[in-house]
Formats: sequence, C-alpha cells, structure tokens
Amino acid sequence: MATCCHSNSLDLRSPSASQAVYREDCTQCFDSLDDEYGLNVCLSCFNGGCAGAREHARLHFERFGHPLALNIRRTRKKVQREEPPQKISKLAINAETDEDRYNTSIRVICYSCGQDDVDRSRGNMQSVIEGVMSATTYSKREEIKAWEQEFISCEHTLSLEQQEPEQIDSQGLSQCSMCDLKENLWLCLTCGNLGCGRSQFGGAGGNSHGLAHFESTSHAVAVKLGSITADGSADIYCYTCNEERVDPDLATHLSHWGINLAGREKTEKSLMEMQVEQNLRWDFTMTSDDGHELKPVFGSGLTGLSNLGNSCYLSSAVQCLFDLPEFQHRYYHPGQEPPFTDCPAADFETQMRKLADGTLSGRYSRPDERTIASPEPQTVSHQRGLPPSMFKHLIGRDHAEFSTMRQQDAFEFLLHIFKHVSLSKHPNGLVNPVDSFRFNVEQRLQCMKCKGVRYRLDEQDNISMPVPARRVTQSPDTSSNQTFESVTLFDCLNAFTSDEIVDLRCTSCDGQQKFCKRAAFRTMPAELVVNARRFELVNWVPTKLDIPVDVDDEPLDLSQYLSAGPVDGEHVLPEDEASNGCLQANSDLLDQLLSMGFPQVRCEKALLATGNSDVEAAMNWLLSHIDDPDIDEPINNKHAAGGMAQQQDPGKVAQLSDMGIDESRARRALAATGGDINRAIDWVFSHPDDSDEGLEPQLGACVHPSAPAGFDTTPATYQLRSIICHKGASVHAGHYVAFVRKRLPGKPGLSWVMFNDEKVVEVDDVQEMKKYAYVYFFSRV
Repeated sequence: MATCCHSNSLDLRSPSASQAVYREDCTQCFDSLDDEYGLNVCLSCFNGGCAGAREHARLHFERFGHPLALNIRRTRKKVQREEPPQKISKLAINAETDEDRYNTSIRVICYSCGQDDVDRSRGNMQSVIEGVMSATTYSKREEIKAWEQEFISCEHTLSLEQQEPEQIDSQGLSQCSMCDLKENLWLCLTCGNLGCGRSQFGGAGGNSHGLAHFESTSHAVAVKLGSITADGSADIYCYTCNEERVDPDLATHLSHWGINLAGREKTEKSLMEMQVEQNLRWDFTMTSDDGHELKPVFGSGLTGLSNLGNSCYLSSAVQCLFDLPEFQHRYYHPGQEPPFTDCPAADFETQMRKLADGTLSGRYSRPDERTIASPEPQTVSHQRGLPPSMFKHLIGRDHAEFSTMRQQDAFEFLLHIFKHVSLSKHPNGLVNPVDSFRFNVEQRLQCMKCKGVRYRLDEQDNISMPVPARRVTQSPDTSSNQTFESVTLFDCLNAFTSDEIVDLRCTSCDGQQKFCKRAAFRTMPAELVVNARRFELVNWVPTKLDIPVDVDDEPLDLSQYLSAGPVDGEHVLPEDEASNGCLQANSDLLDQLLSMGFPQVRCEKALLATGNSDVEAAMNWLLSHIDDPDIDEPINNKHAAGGMAQQQDPGKVAQLSDMGIDESRARRALAATGGDINRAIDWVFSHPDDSDEGLEPQLGACVHPSAPAGFDTTPATYQLRSIICHKGASVHAGHYVAFVRKRLPGKPGLSWVMFNDEKVVEVDDVQEMKKYAYVYFFSRV
C-alpha cells in the first residue's frame, strides 16, 4: 500500500447520522458499485462518483478538490439455491446486510497524489472507512423515512368523550349493527356502536355502516376490532379528518367498553398492510396468447426502471415523457459534463439528465447478470432496472403524497413533473419541453334570452375527459359486475365539447337565465396528453369503471374541435360583465352540497365549474380538485392575498426565488396558501395570469410563454404515441405500466413495447390495453 500525505488529515471524519452517504450508485449517472470499476465515495463529503469511463468521481475532485475517495466494488457470490423472499406482512424495514450474497472489495485512492491503493492504517482512516461502510445508504434512508409513516393524534382523538360505560358482550362484538357482516368491523369509541367498514379497503366486505353511523351521530373516532393487538396498536380512523390517526389513550377507551387489551389478538390485516399486499398482487401478464413469455428487448431507449415499492406510477410517467423528442432534446446530452452543483443528488437538472441518460443511452439495457448466474432455471432474462431513488426523493420532497411509499395517481404525478420542469431554470438554447404540451381551451357562455356571449381562454397542458358510461348490465349492489358499451375517443371529445344548459345570472339582461355552455380548442399542442376519467361515486368513494375506449393507431384528425373564436354579429359581453361576479351558484344545489358537510367556498366553486348542472357533477369536481392549492381561497380574494404578501417568511420567499419565481410573486403565492411552500408552488403554476396591486407575474417564458400556446392551423392530425395503463379498482391501489411505440432493430415500422418497471418486452397486440388506458399521449403529425 502506498503512503499519502492526505491520509493523516485531521479533516477526515466519519459520516454523522444526519449525513447522506452515496455508496450505491453515482449521483450523476447510474453506474454503480456492481460495475467493473466500482464506485468512488468521496471521504470528505461522501458523494458517490463512478470510476469507469465517465469518471464522475474525478470530476468531483477537479471541482471541489477533495483528494481521497473510497473505491467500493461488489461482486455476487455463487449461491447454490436462494430462499424465496419473505412475503411483506407489515410496514417495517430492517437494516439488511449483503454479506451472504456479495463479495465486497475496498481500497482508498488519492486523486491529488495519484495513488490508487493508499495505506488505510494511518490516522483515523480506518474508522472513517468503517463509518462509510456501516452507514445507512442514501436510498435506504429515504426508503425507511417514507415507509415509516407516523400517524398522529388529532383533536378528535385527544378530546374524545365517551358515553355511559357498559360491558359489551362477545355477541355484540361479532356482527355489524346494521347488517350481517362479521368482519371489517369498526367500534365507535364514543357510543360503542359496531359498524362495518368500506368495501374498497383490501377487498374485505363492507357496506360503509361505520361511515353511516358517523354521518348520523357525528361520532368521529372508531377502531378496527380485528387490528387490535395486546401491545396496544390498532387501526384508528377519524371520520371527521378522513384520515388514519393514533389514540394515545386507546387502552382506557377500550376498557370503557369492557375490552381488555391483554386478551386481544390481531385477526385481520391493517389498512396499510392490505394496501401493500393488494398492490403486490396486481400485475400485467408477461406471456403471449400461446403461453410463452414475452420477448425482452434491449437497446437505446429500452431501459427499465426498478420498482422502489409502489413506484410504478413514477416509472410509467417517466418512460412516456422521455420517449418524446422535446424531453430528449432538453435533458439528454451525451458527452457533456454534468451541471456544476454542490449536491448533485438534490439538483433537479442533474437528476433529470441522469434519468435521460439512463433510459435513453442503452448503456444499462442488458440482461441482469444475477438471473443468468442464478441456479434457478430462467426462461427469460430481464433487465435489472435502474433505481430512480434520487429522482423520486427529489421530486417528492415536501409533497404530502409523493414523498411516501404509497401508490399514487400516475396522471397527477405527470402534472407534478410538468410543474417542476416549468419552474426550473432552462439554460440558453434549451426550451422548456412542457411548452410543447400547452394549448388554449375556449369557454363560451351564451345567454339564451339576450344572446350575449362571453368568451374566456384558459391555457392548459392536458385534457382530463370523462368517458361516457353506457351500461349494458348492472348489479344492484356494486359496480364491479357492470359491463359497458365501447366508446371512441371522438365520443369522449364530443362529450367534452358538447353544449350544456346551465343556470347563471346574466348582467346584460339583469336576471337569472338559462345559459348555453360549450368548450372547444382555440389552439392545439404539439404533444397532446389525455386523461380518460372512468370514475364514479360509490358510497361517496371514487370507483373505477371498466369502460372500453377505441383508439386507432392511425392518425386522427381533430380539426373539428378547433374554434375560430367570436363570430361576426355576436353580442360579446364586455370584460367587466364577464367577470366571476355575474356567475352565481344555484341555491338549491348549494344547499344539498352544504348538507353533506362540504365548506361553502368549495361548494360554490364546484357548482360554478360544472355550470350548476347537478349535485353529482359538482361532487365529482370536488373530489378531483380537493388537493388544489387554492381550493379554500374565496372566489374574489385577490386583494386580501395582496394585503398579506409583505408579511411572509423571508426564508420561504428566498426558497421560491431560487426556483426562478419573482420575489413579489413568491410573497403573494405564500399569502394565498397560508405560507405552505409546496402549495405556493402549485399556486404559482395554476395562476399564470394572476396579478393585483402592482404584483406583476414575472416568472419568465418557461411558465407563461409570450407567444400564444399551441397551433391554430389545420389539419390538426394526431397519432397515438404511448399510453399509461392501470389495473386495480382505485388509482391509489393497483399497478401501472407504460406501452410505447418504438422502432426496434431489424423490424420495419413501429412496434409496441411494454415497460413493466424493469421488465421491457415487445408486445404484438395492445388493443385491449388501449381500450382501458388511463393516460394517452398523442403527437401532432
């Protein structure tokens, strides 16, 4: 071993518990410690850099001058037979060691001295190395943090008042008080009533009688009987908060009804255990019609992403986006040095370029050596897949849902990526790829009495269209046994752009009149993303409907949905008359929504957004917009928000300013969202034209382009490019995959390729998948 003057440095210290150690893969590419040259971990800041041809570890030294790095190289041991992985039964992650599966070699190198095997016995070098090797890795630390969701108490569990105590006999604890169900039973901790839960949880039977009891009594807190354990853990649900909670006095509250914790034994899965198990159960077939496994494909643009635990929604969205030329041109720059940043793992530009290189270059698209070397017979060797852990943590940081390990909505995540890409800074010569999705939707309202017309243009980057439900058969109890007539994409667009009659107050003729409302495209985008909504309310829960939609692979002409704007001779209402002040929510419908417990502001917004059509439409709008950052903002609250703008936390203002948001606009966004950083970002993105009292929107071209969004030329011809498909009864449970049309080596034309996490296979027939796709991506021809 060579001596090195830097090995005695007093600056060398073991990583602290709060420091991230990147010893799995490079922070700037997907080369890892399993590659031929291993991974070099900086012994000053613990950044991981590849040691192969790209030498990102050397680049790190040249930029920051950190001389010493620990080279870690791992090779797989030859194992006779491996036990099958233990079935997940609870949300707990234990620290794992790889000693039984891998051989690991380490050596210290010094870039400054040019030594590649520095003596590790000098100074405190050995303790630093041990600290690096024993530290919880970055990805594992973030995974543990995401899985270990800490449920908290709420005011309803902390201030729970119980009625007169009584002993409930075993018979009274065995059946729902309103039906014959004997499982999935929830005990009201206020009065002792026993009601069944909602049927969608884990597939267990349920008629929502626990919820019905809450709606009739306002008794908010209930415990799932079958989940109670002797150590005091149990599923606690607060119906008022509509969230899982913790009851710190559960033992006392149960004893009030004669239930002794010491004698309880868990007999049913918890809600989270059922979600994990259910999501693991869903999968797309990997065999052809004749029973043979589908053929894996390898090469450029054909690299899979490994599942990090319910992360298929992320993988499917990423595969569809990076197939588009706009995202490729923006983020795929082979041969260029990565951006200069102090922390590559926390830099959005770096991680997007890392994803682009990983999925597009083809460098990682090869059969997994572990399956080739496995003693188990392998019919097909798939890829190992790239773990997008750094990107997942970064894109989900500070987001209540995307920072967890729960299944999420792929379409909502797609829009979340759009938001981050648009708010990020784009170097000179590189265009925001989300601009290619932007277009203008025209909203036209015409008073049926005075014929006055109001036009409004809304800039959008997607269309979320309801799929018409034409039932063939229907079970009286559940939607799961229904069948539906097939519809076409044009049927959906016709429904989206059709006339509807709404009740509004017209200031032109000064009265409550009938209005004709119609939507149309004023411009069309280069890339059109369509979300097919197949949901309806069942027990007040959005439930997925299996409605087939026929979409052709051939080009589709959508010119008929383009509008030329106001027609000669129309009486167009002036701008001041076309403000929100002329729109009022229908009082009868408003009363019905208020009786269901929804806040008045939300009810009014839902009715105005749906044209006062009916309660169900407004309810659907409420459920799909419940997470909107301005959902509780009064309809005319611009002046109030502006008055509070100067009172915002300077640190939060600076954080938004670093993202390219003008300081005055950042203050206004924080004022409108109660100082919440994440909601403020959403507010900025959803209010591109909002300005008041001198607060001008100065976000730059990446958020609000000066040129009109989209094209108004015809023909407006589009061809299906990719789809995201989902299996499962809810967007929050199930499995997502992506189907993308690719040019495969040795094959004429385009072929359909399925990206099922790390598995990338050629598919001959996707007709059935297209019919039930959740998101469609069309490119303008």
